[in-house]
Amino acid sequence: MTHESKKENESREPKEELREATSAGPVPAEQDVNLERDTDAPTLEVKANEAQTVDSKAAPKKTRSIFALVVLLILIVVAVIGFLNRNTFLQSGSEQAASNGERKILYWVDPMHPAYKSDKPGTAPDCGMDLVPVYEDGGEAASLPPGVVKISAEKQQLIGVTYGTVSYQQVSKTLRAVGRVTYDETKVAHVHSRTEGWIEDVFVDFTGKDVKKGQPLVSIYSPDLLQTQLEFLLAIKGRRELAESSFEGAAAGAQSLYESSRRRLELWNISEDQIKEVERTGRPIKALTLPSPASGIVLTRNAYPKQRVMPDTELYSIVDLSSVWIVADIYEYEAADVAMGQTATVSLPYMPGRAFKGLVTYIYPQLDNTTRTLKVRVEVANPVLALKPDMYANVELSINHGRKLVVPQEAVMDSGSEQVVFVALEGGYFEPRRVQLGQKVDNSYVVLGGLSVGERIVTSGNFLIDSESKLKAASGSMGTPSAGHSGHGGAQPSSGSSEVDHSKHNQPPQADHSQHNSAPKVDYSDQQPEAVDHSKQNKPDASAGRSARQPGGKRKVLYWYSVMHPQYRSDKPAKCPECKMDMVPKYADEK
Repeated sequence: MTHESKKENESREPKEELREATSAGPVPAEQDVNLERDTDAPTLEVKANEAQTVDSKAAPKKTRSIFALVVLLILIVVAVIGFLNRNTFLQSGSEQAASNGERKILYWVDPMHPAYKSDKPGTAPDCGMDLVPVYEDGGEAASLPPGVVKISAEKQQLIGVTYGTVSYQQVSKTLRAVGRVTYDETKVAHVHSRTEGWIEDVFVDFTGKDVKKGQPLVSIYSPDLLQTQLEFLLAIKGRRELAESSFEGAAAGAQSLYESSRRRLELWNISEDQIKEVERTGRPIKALTLPSPASGIVLTRNAYPKQRVMPDTELYSIVDLSSVWIVADIYEYEAADVAMGQTATVSLPYMPGRAFKGLVTYIYPQLDNTTRTLKVRVEVANPVLALKPDMYANVELSINHGRKLVVPQEAVMDSGSEQVVFVALEGGYFEPRRVQLGQKVDNSYVVLGGLSVGERIVTSGNFLIDSESKLKAASGSMGTPSAGHSGHGGAQPSSGSSEVDHSKHNQPPQADHSQHNSAPKVDYSDQQPEAVDHSKQNKPDASAGRSARQPGGKRKVLYWYSVMHPQYRSDKPAKCPECKMDMVPKYADEK
């Protein structure tokens, strides 16, 4: 039986008793009063029980409300204490992570603009690149060398990165120079008369004539030569007469006089044929002929009929052109590649398809101060006289360096003070490596140190990689900020705040440019950055330029365009489809 049924039975019993008493007859007054009191007592008891039941139901709700309020207050106190001591907690957490082998992240930074920093991962507002973490140990990977930068495959494709391999190759190059044909100075003959006299006849009467050795050049009358011939004839006669003399020594003296007279004619450059003719005929020759001492071409001629000549007068100069010299001009930086005995190929621009072989026979000891070139002499055979003095010729010297370790020229970034090659590592990392280079051979450099065979290097797009690497190094050298990050202007990040506005780091609040000529002067005393949602950064106000410049100062926007790719335009704010950068407005009042 339930509690409610019990209460109903209890309330029925007094009512029944009262009904029985009433039916029995009148009741006395005192008894009537007592009866009323007895009747009211159960009713009061029922109400009290009902009130007690209601209070018993309301008590748990009140207890739960109080408990929830206490818990909420405790959570608020804990949150306040955590916010006030967040730096201590962060430091202890980082120490805990460091003790567990994890690396401590100081902040996130835009790799293209190191001034932009954030307390948590995100996207750079200006260029759209993902922010990269800056660790306490100064890099993205403790095992990687300094200056290493990581670039995703998509960005590598965007900037056009190509690769090459360091390898051993047979290194040889062709050194090209311009030369001038000149005669062989060792094959030049000068013709002089050894006695004073007069020219009777001239047999070679123009410059450039081809002469043979022993060919008559001029005939000269000389009194001294005539007197010597007469003495020679007397010596011949005396030798013949004293050959059978009984005087001891007479024949020997005559023979000695004959030989000395003949020797004198020879020293005066009288040919053997002419001496024999004088001896055969017994008469002197009035004008003796000077023969050519060599075969060749007459370079100069100073012999004319009836001309008086002296021993110091050069009558002819004759050069043999069967072999010629080519004097080539080698640049100063190429001088170390030239050596004696190297083979050379000579060609003439007006004789296509024909080449002449030669050898480097001499390297001049002094540099030309005007042209800063070194002269090199190449000797070339010229049997058919195709090479003529003062012709210009192209000279090619073949230089073989042997088997060397080489890299392509495009892979080397030369700043003047150092040479850097970017080595591709695993995982999209690129390491700037200083190298020591040797000779430049065609489009390659000989590597003396810094690289190993088989390493993968960047041959295209390395300029952009170098820029990002230097930017990263610059951001790393800005110093380790405090818990609030000095790059954030000293502002303490709050828990639960949105991403930091990178465009306002260390910068004063910017004035509203839409209110030019009407806005009050901006107060730049407040240097603290504001926390702004990144998703709304650098979004141009579409309403800022819907109309022409109004009295209120608004500017008319013609269209939006991409800064990196101006060919992309839009009639409303958008992102560039190629580089993903926010488009900027083009105003009507801009030139």
